[in-house]
Amino acid sequence: MKFQDLGLAEPILRAVREQGYENPTPIQAQAIPAVLKGGDLMAGAQTGTGKTAGFVLPMLQRLSSQPTLRDAGPRGAPLHGPRGRIAIRALILTPTRELAAQVEESVRTYGKHVKLTSMVMFGGVGMQPQIDRLKRGVDILVATPGRLLDHHGQRTLDLSQVEIFVLDEADRMLDMGFIHDIKKVLAILPAKKQSLLFSATFSDEIKALADRLLNQPALIEVARRNAPAELVAQKVHPVARDKKKDLLAHLILHGDWHQVLVFTRTKHGANKLTEYLNRNDITAMAIHGNKSQGARTKALAEFKSGELRVLVATDIAARGIDIDQLPHVVNFELPNVPEDYVHRIGRTGRAGASGEAISLVCIDEDLFLRDIERLIHKSIPRETVAGFERDLGERAEPIVLGRTTIGVRGRGNSSGRSQRSAPAPRQSLGAPHTAAQRSAPIAHPAGHRGNGPRRGGTHGGGSHGGGAHGSARPARGGRGR
Repeated sequence: MKFQDLGLAEPILRAVREQGYENPTPIQAQAIPAVLKGGDLMAGAQTGTGKTAGFVLPMLQRLSSQPTLRDAGPRGAPLHGPRGRIAIRALILTPTRELAAQVEESVRTYGKHVKLTSMVMFGGVGMQPQIDRLKRGVDILVATPGRLLDHHGQRTLDLSQVEIFVLDEADRMLDMGFIHDIKKVLAILPAKKQSLLFSATFSDEIKALADRLLNQPALIEVARRNAPAELVAQKVHPVARDKKKDLLAHLILHGDWHQVLVFTRTKHGANKLTEYLNRNDITAMAIHGNKSQGARTKALAEFKSGELRVLVATDIAARGIDIDQLPHVVNFELPNVPEDYVHRIGRTGRAGASGEAISLVCIDEDLFLRDIERLIHKSIPRETVAGFERDLGERAEPIVLGRTTIGVRGRGNSSGRSQRSAPAPRQSLGAPHTAAQRSAPIAHPAGHRGNGPRRGGTHGGGSHGGGAHGSARPARGGRGR
């Protein structure tokens, strides 16, 4: 199938061709016609399959076929909403600032030949430039939840005329504790609109949210749930606890690896590992919630250009990092939430490219590994690296995540199962970087990868300070600022 077979208008097809793409991915081939019909949609696909272009392209088509609100008033004057502000026609809600920036870049790239305007809105930066931009009129707004609600509270934007609403990365929205913010946004939007929900996984909570948001939606699911990309070669290196850093440096130097994305469990751990790598002549930078937006953007830009060899990130960054042909992802520490493993390694092996995902696993993490293998329904091959073997006398120690202690196998545990304390809620991400931090499949404008048309990537991720095993959620987990 070709893009021209999907019913898209020539100006949009021209923009797609200019990015060098001819064939849609499976999610695009199914989602684009469904969105063009005007009905609601619930779509699921694993990361790196092109979900963003799956809704951006038909959205541009539908909006461009109608007069823009700026041209709808007398003598081409802007059409103002009931509160006197220029109304927004489409809203795309994302959980993180990095993902919001990437999605809005996709909108600009694919909409370059149509008369539609767009802007991105997230926290960590001043509100006044955003207010000034809203005053000039915006057709398509890409936003994170917290900053969007801030603007609504200050009456600086009008959502009363929204025709299309997209909830992107819905599963991660819930993971980050945004359910209350999402409900507030839904209460603001008009009842009559086209609603699209995109998610990498379909949990019971996602289905409950879909029941609230969608009206008789079409359902598309193009990949097995919680399945890692098939082209990602997964491997586990069992390693002694105190040899992890040395093993990582050994793998990078002796394998001559470049563009290595490394995941740690905490922000502090990311900083310590970055310092170690730089001391050993391996250029590295960390991105997480304690880093300024400018520092995170700079780190990702240098990583994409090849100037930076290693990017160390925390879990919230897992879906906000989108690099063209990223060859290596390393789990320096396994995530305590199994689904996060799938999201992490989904940064490589995207849209037909091969990739390698290496996990350095000490004895403390064996139970995490078991949970991951249970989730993905396969055993990950083990390979011990000579000189970095586990010590035979080494015993597992509890892993402390925030205020939660994840217990380990104990000698007095006759069942052989781990003794875990009650899960604590996911930690709030805190301000000012609270929300927009994480990752995800994005469309592929110049600099993007993973959505039908796709290339490189843009802005960096964030931090996941802790988190609890299972599905415990905070009453309020950091606003999307």
